[in-house]
Amino acid sequence: MRVWIDLTNSPHVLVMRPVIERLHADGHDVRVTARDFAQTLELCQRLHIAHTAIGHHRGERLLAKGLGLASRSAALVRWARAESRRSGAHPPFDVALGHGSNDISVAAAALRIPSATMFDYEWATVQHNVNCRLARAVVVPDAIPSQRLDRYGARGKLRPYPGLKEEYYLADFDADPAVLQELELVPARPIVVVRTPPDVSLYHRFESDLFAQVLEQLRAAAASDGVQAVVLPRVASQREELRRVPGFIVPERAIDAQSLIALADLVISAGGTMNREAVALGTPVYTTFQGRLGAVDERLIDERRLRMLAGPEELELAKRSTLADAGEGASATPRVRRDPGVLVELLLSAARDRAA
Repeated sequence: MRVWIDLTNSPHVLVMRPVIERLHADGHDVRVTARDFAQTLELCQRLHIAHTAIGHHRGERLLAKGLGLASRSAALVRWARAESRRSGAHPPFDVALGHGSNDISVAAAALRIPSATMFDYEWATVQHNVNCRLARAVVVPDAIPSQRLDRYGARGKLRPYPGLKEEYYLADFDADPAVLQELELVPARPIVVVRTPPDVSLYHRFESDLFAQVLEQLRAAAASDGVQAVVLPRVASQREELRRVPGFIVPERAIDAQSLIALADLVISAGGTMNREAVALGTPVYTTFQGRLGAVDERLIDERRLRMLAGPEELELAKRSTLADAGEGASATPRVRRDPGVLVELLLSAARDRAA
């Protein structure tokens, strides 16, 4: 089968990596396109995923997103048609796959290629109204109630899977302590990993923003107690801003973030993927997300595998082993490893449904 995969954001590279490997192992012909945004291209290179870079992020405003969707989808159509001429196959691919990529859903529809989409947060209304209506298969965690997705046109297309997507793509993962040496971290001192929110500016709401208060708490703890705070920015402007703050460790390039999370004493993240990676890897984790919670996080909070952070005073900035001995702090959870082949089968159902 000829399979087309599009990657538009850093987490999508991680999710699709074992899917791509399994498809190759099963003899499928796989082509990957990737958008220049955040660390997407860097991660493709680090994980040795052959890809064609097409397009870039156009900005957060709705008009800019609309223009970006139109221009990049058109660029993907042109690329796919060139692939068709090169291979002599019409259509160029049997199925198109993406994790939250509107671009490939639109391009695949224009080329009459069946597509499958994945996501695990149900409140991205604009994105899902595009993807769910155009895709033949909608692959989501079984934690999301189906009625939440009906309004997007997903009825009859849902392909639910158990657990977290992170438990699938981290199934073959074991932490590499080399990341500690790369960042010059001292294992005997507390290590806290922090993921910034999507906001471009981190300190513009310093007095009231919870995440900014967390940063201030960590800066003080670094100065007084030797806490090592590794802050992972989303975009270059955040990196430049954080470099000016003493006490933070800010990597200059994409790193082995999963190993860092697994070896850390605590993770604090304003986003979703890193929170769930910490859960999957058994590291205590707090979320500072202030938007509408999705069903996956609701379940994790109910199970106390993820904790909402009300204020920076709740943070226990100490070695994980010390806190466990004292019976304090956020608790770690056992690892769960799941077979990525489950996701492959659900995604490929988009093509098999057409054949049936």
